[in-house]
Amino acid sequence: MHLKILLPFDVFAEKTGVSRLVAENAEGSFGLLPHRLDCVTALVPGILAYETDVDGEVFVAVDEGVLVKAGADVFVSVRRAIGGADLGRLREAVEKEFKTLDAEERSVRSATVKLEAGFLRRFAALALRHE
Repeated sequence: MHLKILLPFDVFAEKTGVSRLVAENAEGSFGLLPHRLDCVTALVPGILAYETDVDGEVFVAVDEGVLVKAGADVFVSVRRAIGGADLGRLREAVEKEFKTLDAEERSVRSATVKLEAGFLRRFAALALRHE
């Protein structure tokens, strides 16, 4: 398989000859082999593992994103990725950086939604008064 890990403004990794890949979605870990049917899935923060003859088994901590398998091509598009560390450190990075920031981002999004809803209610009330 040909694996490409994409970040918002960069290509994190591009590997050919990938013999297997393991990633995590909301239901848990799943594996991809070269002849698996095409698929699309949303990824959760976790560890992505892939194996090549040249590099052996490689682990990458990834933030939430999307995985697309189309033929022999596998595209992983995530907000952040960390590689080059041992598995224990990568798991810590996922726990500390990705999941913590996601909780903070959810809080900010929730506040934004409340502000937008309040604005729309006031705007609708103002529009009704002027009719």
